[in-house]
Amino acid sequence: MTMTDPVADMLTRLRNANSAHHDTVSMPHSKLKVNIAEILKSEGYISGWEVADATVGQTLKLSLKFGPNRERSIAGIKRVSKPGLRVYAKSTEIPKVLGGLGVVILSTSSGLLTDRQAEKKGVGGEVLAYVW
Repeated sequence: MTMTDPVADMLTRLRNANSAHHDTVSMPHSKLKVNIAEILKSEGYISGWEVADATVGQTLKLSLKFGPNRERSIAGIKRVSKPGLRVYAKSTEIPKVLGGLGVVILSTSSGLLTDRQAEKKGVGGEVLAYVW
């Protein structure tokens, strides 16, 4: 069966592993997922990621990050733009998550960017997800 929304699958796997206090989560590899993982790592939501060979294709493995008393670093993740309803934002109307405490992941003509990077570059794009 083909998957219609691999980004939503990635975010759901990450959300489920985070709520179950797993240390790692694995998923099928793609360039888009690696870019999302790189943004999550640079923003401090995960501790790292790696690509490993599987029996068929490759697997992306994310290492989750927790506080000293196992507090989750990811409080929530929400998929915004879906295959049935795409959501776009102009460079002047990029949404804020928790008044700027969270991160908006945007797919722009300059690649995947956070809301702060997109505002700095002056580009808009498709709003993929909110992370807080």
